[in-house]
Amino acid sequence: MPPRPGVILYGVYSRTPLKELFLGGLIPGCLLVALVAAWGVRHGRIAERGQRKFEPAQARAAMRDAKWELLLPLVVIGGIFSGIATLVEAAAVTVLYAFVVECFVHRDLSLRTGVPKLAVECCTLVGGVLLILGVALGFTNYLIDGQVPDLALEWVQSHIESKLVFLLALNILLLIVGCMMDIFSAILVVVPLIAPMAAAYGVDPVHLGIIFLANLELGYLTPPVGMNLFLASYRFGIPLTKVYRSVVPFLLILFGGVLLITYLPFLTLALVR
Repeated sequence: MPPRPGVILYGVYSRTPLKELFLGGLIPGCLLVALVAAWGVRHGRIAERGQRKFEPAQARAAMRDAKWELLLPLVVIGGIFSGIATLVEAAAVTVLYAFVVECFVHRDLSLRTGVPKLAVECCTLVGGVLLILGVALGFTNYLIDGQVPDLALEWVQSHIESKLVFLLALNILLLIVGCMMDIFSAILVVVPLIAPMAAAYGVDPVHLGIIFLANLELGYLTPPVGMNLFLASYRFGIPLTKVYRSVVPFLLILFGGVLLITYLPFLTLALVR
């Protein structure tokens, strides 16, 4: 969903139009959300925990309290799709909006102490990302100089004839990549390898991008080394083994959604082509 940085980096690096990628991701993204929401509703009804009648007045009150936060996605998405702002400008507007709301509306952020601390944290984060991207880009250039993409394409075409089998193998590969690498490094290292293969099998570039991004997100939930599993265990103080067991239903549901996205390309291309 906009303004997801992974989508932007994928579009820039693979030279796929960003607008088409964001449009192509709307239906698959809503599908994955709907699948998880449906599981949550079903599980809640079976468990019968804390069920209570929906109160429209409470919902309206909660929305009034969160009005500034609810407006943020509308500002970003509206600016991008209306043509008023580019992606870079929309990112700057997002930062400015959050800064004004936190400092002058909610007053949760101090100009004297909070802002300098955030600036240091942001610089550290960006510096770390740039180091990762620099190493990944160097490794990618090494693979290209060694003609690894061409050799990989030749091997795949000699062993896999069916497009459907290729897509299944691609899903498995990307799932493993998502467990082992962050999305930024994976884009720089893996995309040059899989893009020629997908083109040889007639996979639409936008469809390939959504398959790639959906699989990488799923990889963050895949045991034993999915990044989000470690973050959840640390943040909520739950043993990692318990997180592994709890995530299995969601993992299966989302994997089913990824297969639907993979084998039903119209879900991605309906708003694009």
